[in-house]
Amino acid sequence: MMKVATFGAGCFWGVEDAFRRVEGVVATEVGYSGGTTENPTYEDVCTALTGHAEVVRVEYDPAKVSYEQLLEVFWDIHDPTTLNRQGPDVGDQYRSVIFFHDDGQRDAAEASIARLQAAGRFRRPIVTQVVPASKFFRAEEYHQQYNEKYGRSCSFF
Repeated sequence: MMKVATFGAGCFWGVEDAFRRVEGVVATEVGYSGGTTENPTYEDVCTALTGHAEVVRVEYDPAKVSYEQLLEVFWDIHDPTTLNRQGPDVGDQYRSVIFFHDDGQRDAAEASIARLQAAGRFRRPIVTQVVPASKFFRAEEYHQQYNEKYGRSCSFF
């Protein structure tokens, strides 16, 4: 049975690209979560008035990849110590956030943060939010698998 994970780690194009390369990930889609506006557009989210984060919804086979392994990818592809920013992208839509879908994901995310902090992996404190999954709004089609379509990336870490 497939499971779902949702991560926000800055610009969703590069984040989606990284997760699509993970063995055991069967599908990805980019979109918006965590805000107050119903059916937001990219332009709406960019105003920073909706409260949504750019996120990647990852469908994965837990027999091939664990949630903990997905968390490791998440930590590797962005800077979880910068509040509402990744590289030159600034705004709450670029925040570092883990939207958990069940208690196991919440516990794994919180334990992962505690381990990273204790190990001193990052020089500054981790500011990643760990919050219950909220409604996911799929982004416009031209954002889906953007790097594959256009050969561009917005990964800054």
